[in-house]
Order: sequence, then C-alpha cells, then structure tokens
Amino acid sequence: MTSAFLSQITDTLAQIEADGMTKRERMITSPQGGTISVGDRDVLNLCANNYLGLADHPDLVAAAGGAMRSHGFGMASVRFICGTQDLHRQLEQRLASFLGKDDAILFAACFDANGGLFEPLLGPEDAIISDALNHASIIDGIRLCKAQRFRYANSDMDDLETQLKAARAAGARHIMIATDGVFSMDGYLAKLPEITELAARYDALVMVDDCHATGFMGPKGAGTPAHANVDVDILTGTLGKALGGSIGGYIAGPQPVIDLLRQRARPYLFSNSLPPAIVAAGIEAIRLVEEGDALRAQLFDNAAYWRTGLTDLGFDLLPGEHPIIPVMLGEAQVAQDMAARLFEEGVYVSGFFFPVVPRGQARIRTQMNAALTQDDLDRGLAAFEVAGKAVGVLS
Repeated sequence: MTSAFLSQITDTLAQIEADGMTKRERMITSPQGGTISVGDRDVLNLCANNYLGLADHPDLVAAAGGAMRSHGFGMASVRFICGTQDLHRQLEQRLASFLGKDDAILFAACFDANGGLFEPLLGPEDAIISDALNHASIIDGIRLCKAQRFRYANSDMDDLETQLKAARAAGARHIMIATDGVFSMDGYLAKLPEITELAARYDALVMVDDCHATGFMGPKGAGTPAHANVDVDILTGTLGKALGGSIGGYIAGPQPVIDLLRQRARPYLFSNSLPPAIVAAGIEAIRLVEEGDALRAQLFDNAAYWRTGLTDLGFDLLPGEHPIIPVMLGEAQVAQDMAARLFEEGVYVSGFFFPVVPRGQARIRTQMNAALTQDDLDRGLAAFEVAGKAVGVLS
C-alpha cells in the first residue's frame, strides 16, 4: 500500500477518536448470559440480544455437540454442490411451520438474507418502498436490486401512502413495502396493521425483517405479524438473537419465492452452508421457544420493572413496549463516558452514536433478558444512578 493511502486511513481513525466515536471491544471469557466474565471481573450484561436467555442453555449446547458427533464440524461447500444435510431441511421446515409460511431458506446471517432477497425477485419494472430507519442490511439489499426505490419517513403512514401512489404513478409492475418489524435502535414496533391495510389497498407486497422479535413477540414468539394479528408476505430473521444467539439467517415465505431464491440468491449460492452444530441447535431453540411462555412473561416483566426504575431515577427514555429500552444521552462522548463508568460499577453496556444513530441522538441501548433476576435489575439501577450522577446526566 502507498504511504499516502495509509496516511489517509490513519487521519480518518484519528478523527473518529477525536469525535469520541471509536468503538472498542471488550474480551468476554465466559459464555453469553445475564452475567458474564470480562477479564477477571463478573459484570451484569444489559446489552445483548439474548432476549430469552438461551445463549448458554444446556439443551442447545447438547444439541450442537450431538450434531458435531453425528454430522461433522462443517460442510466445506455451498448448498447446491454438496452442502445440504437432512438437518438443514429440517430446520427450514421447522422455521416455516413456526412462522406460518410455506417454506424457508437458510443463510449465513440475516444480513445475507436481506442482501440476497430483493435482486432475484424484483426488476427495473418494479418498486421497493423502504422505511427510512430500516436496518443497514435492508438498505444494502435494496441497493443491489434494480427496482425503483422509494422511501417513507419512519412509521409515517401518510408518507407511505404518498410513496405507494408515486410508485403506482411510475408504472411499477409489482411493489414491495420493506420494513423492520422492530426498529432496533429505538425499540419501536412497525405499524403492521396499517402497513398491511395500505398494501392491500394498493396491491403491494409486505416484507418484514423480524430479527428483534422472533422468539418473544406475539403468541408463541412468532414475531411482530403474530403480535399484530396480521399476515405478511415475506419474513426474514435470525438465529443470532432470541433463538440461541449463534449465527444464521433465514427467509420464510411462499413456496415459489423460496424456490426462486434457491436458484438465484447470491449469498445463498456462494456461501458455505451453516455448520451442523448451529443448525441442530436452531431446531432445538424453536422447541424451547414454542414452549417458552414463562420465559416470555419473565422477559416482559423485567422490561416493565427496568423501564419504571430508570424513569423514576430521571433518565430520558424512548417510549415503547419492547425489551429494547434506550437511555437517551445526546452526545457521543457522554454515551462513551457513561458506558465506561457503568463498567466500573459492574454493568456491561455499549454507547450507540453516529453513524449507528443520528448525530445528537447518542444513547445507551439497554436490553432485557429473561435470565435476569430482580436483584440483578436493582443492582443495574443502582449502577445507573451512580454513573448518571458521575457524568452529569442526573443531578
């Protein structure tokens, strides 16, 4: 590499540091859980997507270990060459049944699922209308597609209808509305009843990324459409959050859609198959989720208790019903300082700031977990009070 190029990169890194926006990683030396070990310290973990506390569940560990013994460590191939095992189809069929769809197709991650969804299904004659706060993977997937692009303000149904009219006026053959089921930085739920009603009125399809809902929102944890009691056309999601916290994504939908994606979705065609251990644990995770009413009740009890406690302390929270509970702090450096002080108090959280969220809207995104006890939450609230006063957020 040239010295000029490396100098430019070094200058960019220095500016990121000067702006208080450097992201740092801490080394965890224990399994993921409500309490984790970081170095020689045990700290309360309030920032993982481990909503149901399944990431270290012994049944998932046993399923993964058993699959390695019976099916090997890895596939060393893509699905259509020699990378499909019986376990892969079992998981896809279990996901489809769980979500009420014809079939499902597995990807290495939901980022890949969203990246591979749009281009095979929609062409220049079609249109995609995307929520302005959609996940980066949806945005990138849409960029790879040649369909006409429209965007509506976050959860603004009047603007969505305006964009639907514009897409129809532009002569779009097919229109797909794309939205997160839960907007993960804010914990807001998409307005799926209104979205599906508008989609029916304008003969549009609805695609929902349900990563932050599958497993715990709605009856039996079937996600935001089940929570809203509506049907959507295509669901994408992950095994990497409530369903055990490992890796792997999927698309679930009508049989012809899934069949075409098997033929043309590039991340599926050109990426190694998921390892057998991950797939077997995913199958077991769905069983635990379907039987997990008590875990879901505990999760939402914890969320209500935590939200009330933070509010009583005087923190500025975004409203909502989801276990994502953002504590709004404004500036990136304040979020960084708050996270650092909380770690000193034995609480693991991360500051979120530009470009992950807009400038001036930095926050600490706390996330509830069914494995947390009320004593854990009281310890966390005490730490937040100390840290808040130390950095000047609380008086």
